[in-house]
Amino acid sequence: MRFLKKLICFTAVVFAISSILSGVYIFRPDIMDQIETVLDPGQKNAETVTGNQGLWDETASHTDESAERVEKTEGEETGPEAEEYGTDEKEPLENDVIAESAVSDYILPNQSEIVVPENVSGRNGYRQIQENKEQIDDEAAEELQDQIDAGYTGDGLDFDGVSYPYYAMLDDRGKHIYRQIYANANEQYAVFMPAEPITSGQLKNVFLAVYNDHPELFWLETAYSCKYLRDGRCVEIHLEFNRAAQNIDEAKAVFQENASQIISEARNLSGDYEKEKFVHDKLTERVSYDSGAEMNQSAYSALVNGRTVCAGYARAFQYLLQQLGIPCYYCTGYAGEAHAWNIVALDDGYYNVDVTWDDSDGGRYDYFNKTDMDYADSHMRQDLSVYLPPCNGSVYRNLEQNSEDSSLRSIADLGMAEDQILRDMDSYYRDCYDQLLQNGRGSYTFYNVIEEEQLLEEWRRAYEEERYKEAYMENAMIQLGVSSCEMEIEIEELRDGKFLITHKVSAW
Repeated sequence: MRFLKKLICFTAVVFAISSILSGVYIFRPDIMDQIETVLDPGQKNAETVTGNQGLWDETASHTDESAERVEKTEGEETGPEAEEYGTDEKEPLENDVIAESAVSDYILPNQSEIVVPENVSGRNGYRQIQENKEQIDDEAAEELQDQIDAGYTGDGLDFDGVSYPYYAMLDDRGKHIYRQIYANANEQYAVFMPAEPITSGQLKNVFLAVYNDHPELFWLETAYSCKYLRDGRCVEIHLEFNRAAQNIDEAKAVFQENASQIISEARNLSGDYEKEKFVHDKLTERVSYDSGAEMNQSAYSALVNGRTVCAGYARAFQYLLQQLGIPCYYCTGYAGEAHAWNIVALDDGYYNVDVTWDDSDGGRYDYFNKTDMDYADSHMRQDLSVYLPPCNGSVYRNLEQNSEDSSLRSIADLGMAEDQILRDMDSYYRDCYDQLLQNGRGSYTFYNVIEEEQLLEEWRRAYEEERYKEAYMENAMIQLGVSSCEMEIEIEELRDGKFLITHKVSAW
């Protein structure tokens, strides 16, 4: 009897709890969700993961044909494996899509020491990439998935690292998105979902890489939009095009016609340097700097309209040299303001070229084929451009002279070659020591050439402070067995910032 009473009481309690839970379930389902989460957290996590998988079921397909457009069909799975998006493994999205191999020996100048010469002040105009981002929720993303597809994936396309260095800077995932953006831009397909998981922050580097590598996409604007989820994953990319896209066939025809006029003449020249100089000169002749020029970030503004800013000069120079088979890169950074110029690969190395600043009052070749050292006080690379190769070429540096230098002698006039130029004091001391021993006792004259005013100032101080005696003179006198050595020195300025030093010696 006592057991029966306990059973009746237990049944009544269970019934009461069940009634309460039923009421909560009907009138307060949110509380019921919280209770379920406490009782079985794994079940709630599983539902969340499933929701993310559904969002990314149909992102992009991979084809063997270049720039093939992908359209979703009902029930067709076109995206990467769902587990890539729905697990806790976020590691693939934590890097910045820059490959580990993207390194450079470029030495970054100090921005505070950048000085812009007066005659080129204000001749900039590069517009940095602008990203317009909008965060949306999962529900909006699911609706978006029914409205857009991956467009043209670019699968089957490939870009070699010599001609397209920014492509080579990216990891495999970044390269896939790069190819997709390129293919959609090429087809003027503005809105699409990314073919790979990528965050809105990483997308900017990929877009920048596409833009910097491809001046032929002159209708592509320097801005784009991105919709992304709370975790940062991008779900929509929206490219922007300029006015040329409205009648793209006509725009392409007139662009190619103007470019071909320069390219056809340049192809008749013998070497890459001659072709490079010819293109440089043609642009400075045909193009005018105009900060208000239409589409001034594009090669079109320079080659067709003839009016542009630094970006247009650099994009046109890049495109023309690419067509001539000469690697030429679009380099961006700081030169008093945001600025763009070029890096050119010739047979002995890389060189900086700033066509915009050469097309100004003053020297026509002041910024043509210069080293990073030459540019260190006026140009500083930024963003992905810091990964471009350092510019240390010497063979084609300073071969062209400005008119004001015409009265000065060159090293060729002296019968000397570039490899005979002394570029530091240790080399100068060794050369003087060797020439003294070679000439021996008596009265005679010997010469050497040093480069750059900075080295000249160091040379002057060495003689003012008589440091040259310990550096080479005293040892030379011991070797020659002389007790007296008088020396008269003369300096002559040569072209290209070089200086001839004449030593008149009397050693006894």
